[in-house]
Amino acid sequence: MSENFNGPKAPKDPTKKNPGFFIMRNKGISSSPTDDGKGVVYIYESDGRLKSSAKIIGNITDESMLDLLDTTEGFKKLVHSIGVTIECDDKDETVRFVFQMYGKIDAYGGGTNIISDVKADGMEKVTELSSISWREDDDVTGQIRFEFERPSTKATVSVKLYLNDGYEAPEVEDEFPVDFSSKEYQEMIAKSVMQTGNNHRLKNALEKARSGEEVTFAFIGGSITQGAGAVPINTECYARKMFEGFCDKAGRTYDSNVKYIKAGVGGTPSELGILRYDEDILKEGTPDIVIVEFAVNDEGDETKGEFYDSLVRRIYHGEQRPAVVLLFSVFADDGNLQERLKCVGESYKLPIVSVKDAVVDQFYKKTGEGRVVTKSQFFYDMFHPTNVGHRIMADGFLKLLDIVDGMEQDQDIESLEGIKPPKGADFENVIRIDRKVNASLIRLDEGSFTSVNDELQKVERNMDLFTTPQFPDNYMYNPKDNNGEFKPLTIDAEFKIFMMVFLDSADNKVGKAEVFVDGEKTYYADPKVVGWTHCNAAIVYRSNESKKHHIEIKMADGSLNKEFTILGFGIVK
Repeated sequence: MSENFNGPKAPKDPTKKNPGFFIMRNKGISSSPTDDGKGVVYIYESDGRLKSSAKIIGNITDESMLDLLDTTEGFKKLVHSIGVTIECDDKDETVRFVFQMYGKIDAYGGGTNIISDVKADGMEKVTELSSISWREDDDVTGQIRFEFERPSTKATVSVKLYLNDGYEAPEVEDEFPVDFSSKEYQEMIAKSVMQTGNNHRLKNALEKARSGEEVTFAFIGGSITQGAGAVPINTECYARKMFEGFCDKAGRTYDSNVKYIKAGVGGTPSELGILRYDEDILKEGTPDIVIVEFAVNDEGDETKGEFYDSLVRRIYHGEQRPAVVLLFSVFADDGNLQERLKCVGESYKLPIVSVKDAVVDQFYKKTGEGRVVTKSQFFYDMFHPTNVGHRIMADGFLKLLDIVDGMEQDQDIESLEGIKPPKGADFENVIRIDRKVNASLIRLDEGSFTSVNDELQKVERNMDLFTTPQFPDNYMYNPKDNNGEFKPLTIDAEFKIFMMVFLDSADNKVGKAEVFVDGEKTYYADPKVVGWTHCNAAIVYRSNESKKHHIEIKMADGSLNKEFTILGFGIVK
């Protein structure tokens, strides 16, 4: 030991730690830019996420303990202290750790913040909950934040919850690195190829790329396609890994003659995807391959698969006759919707890659007895993959590509018109409308919805680290702009189906709206049902006959002093 060692001369005995479990363990993170030029990482723990992390990463099986993690009162009863470890390249950097509780009345501002300034040198900093001043508005466990002095700062973090007396936690299982070159890994990946389908279009895109022709590779889906859980989100996401693997297979450098379009939006289903497709994909380029990833986002689809079927057909019938590949990702509870949706790929003979088929069975085997990757290695949280998980997703598609590359080329199925849609296809030709897109197709009077909201859901597109707002050309009702008077937004148009997209929010300043078609109330829009800044698409009216209708959108009773944002519309004639 150096004589210049600056540690304490008479250190106290270490405080004995209570039993505990990890909710994050050696997790890679990278800070996103904030408005003040600093960096932040948000990790949401509400809606069962914290409980899921305790099960997957902490190996907690006692349901009574897990249930305590949902509420602030339960958390205080169970947890004695929080240990946080952070490692950055700059060991002298101090990172602010915040564990935020959500409030009953003021969801994001009313709850307690447990704050700890942690040096990024790998030493654990422990905060006892007995030192915290708790707020009366505390309701549920909310989110964790890591606040950095600079954006794009990479770190490895661990968070451990130490338990109060009377509670026990299992011994921590040693992690092992995933051996991507092993025979067992390759066997696992092979299971993800559910079917190769008709290979004509996929082989055609690969040969075009090899010959130097322009090829566009596009991705549409939810937050996993956006890249959630990947660090950094722009280079380590499955979409980028698939794109790079495709380029390697074609013998092309990245972004030479192969273009990359990533259009994932967190928390959104194919119901919104079909309204986004033209703007988010076709305006960027004419795709030769489109990966469709909605198998974990479509649970709330009010048509139970018709939007997905319609989107697949819309893409397939595109100008460039693209290859459509269905990608079935998976949640940490082993669930997805492939049993509902695989009939679409089977009916249309499309390539299908199932991440669930590859990883779930082996999760429950022992190390050395067939387990290749653990859940804690695969999942960033209960919904999203880690870098390892994103790579596994990409490798499933690249295995499909290898198989297809070695096959004789099939005759193309030029159109799906002669094939009965297994889920229905009434939405295949839906038209998106907002202030700038197709506005001339309807007669619209904005009434009191005269403002434009810029506090929108924002996502990282393509290779961007900055975020792009969704539906920026919207119609917002702001009571401050209307002097106490209110006029409904009205639309006169011919259609058989009418959809509305509105902005969800947990903000107390946001109210509710009602939609009337030909004088009859057909929809009640409540942005707080979802409760975060999010795009919500809904069917407002549906019939089998196209005819002229009059629509009025009004603020609901008690909401005239609140805001409401209509992001856009969709009509089927």
